[in-house]
Amino acid sequence: MIQWRPEVNPLTTPPSYRIRFVPRGTADAQDIAGDVSRSQPNFSPEAAEAVLSAEDEAILARLLSGEQVTKRGSFSYYLTFTGRMDNPDDPLPPLEECLQVSVRVSQTFLERLRQAAQTERLPMSEKLPVITSAEDTVLGLKDVLRADGMLRITGSNLLFDRNDSVSECVIEGTRSGRIVQTRVGTITNTEIVLMPDVPGQNESWNNEYRLSLTTRYTVNGTPRTGIYKRMLRRPLDVRIGDNPGILSGSGATAFVTVSNGSLTAAAASVRIQVVRDVQEGDLRFRLLDMKEGGKSGEERRVNANGIYVLTGWAGGEVSSLEVTVTAYAKLLTLVKNVYGGRLVDILNISTLP
Repeated sequence: MIQWRPEVNPLTTPPSYRIRFVPRGTADAQDIAGDVSRSQPNFSPEAAEAVLSAEDEAILARLLSGEQVTKRGSFSYYLTFTGRMDNPDDPLPPLEECLQVSVRVSQTFLERLRQAAQTERLPMSEKLPVITSAEDTVLGLKDVLRADGMLRITGSNLLFDRNDSVSECVIEGTRSGRIVQTRVGTITNTEIVLMPDVPGQNESWNNEYRLSLTTRYTVNGTPRTGIYKRMLRRPLDVRIGDNPGILSGSGATAFVTVSNGSLTAAAASVRIQVVRDVQEGDLRFRLLDMKEGGKSGEERRVNANGIYVLTGWAGGEVSSLEVTVTAYAKLLTLVKNVYGGRLVDILNISTLP
């Protein structure tokens, strides 16, 4: 079902309405590969994804050779140039400014789409709170939730009346715990600043939280709720020797544990990052300092359960950290589907007395 809604076109007089396509979601190469595998059981999802990736490389090579690429019954890929020259003998502008790739759909494919399509009309957009970012202002890090920090929320239509029994800002654990925030300072239409009350959860590694805001724009209006699309994560207290869980979700077991480590001080704070490699499809682990764009350790490739040693950087308080991955497949799914390919935890590390 293809969803659409009417939108006011402010460029016309008298006013008219545009037809706006509303996507239900997004699909990447892994999703398409899964579809191919289900329709062609002889191809595993991994094999199908490899073929799709190889197709992209083959099309790129043909375009680089100056050819137009046409897939019969679907799409044509061809190069175009943008920009202008004042004189016919002027040099070509830099390619990063003028060289483009265009894709044209074939009439056959378009006819098949139109014949099979069904549509659903959605109501015109309602006014809703939209949360675009949440940042710990003390650390200057996004999507970090600390009970001793300050959380700055930005967006649009955020203004709410704290004395209204219906309006509320809520922090809720993905496994358990829910607290309506009361230590709120700034409240404007585009910004809220508060000292967060962080609910506890069942296990120490259950450190992800959802942020939502409910308000109404008239005294007797319908309550409208906006939910932040990204998860907030609470820093984890990690004591070497206790095998604490990290980099996990809302489950009853941890995906990764800290099995050992070497510090140059009695305690230290460090960030641990896991990124999905789009080309290879596996994960990359790395230690980071507490500042975005700051120092980092050597990247370590992880593609299965096992023990991995992550190194720090010269002069850092964490020389190395040994982690044990116990649920690689679940971790990969969490990073890809929930965190958009990048998951970071803050670790407050200490050693046993």
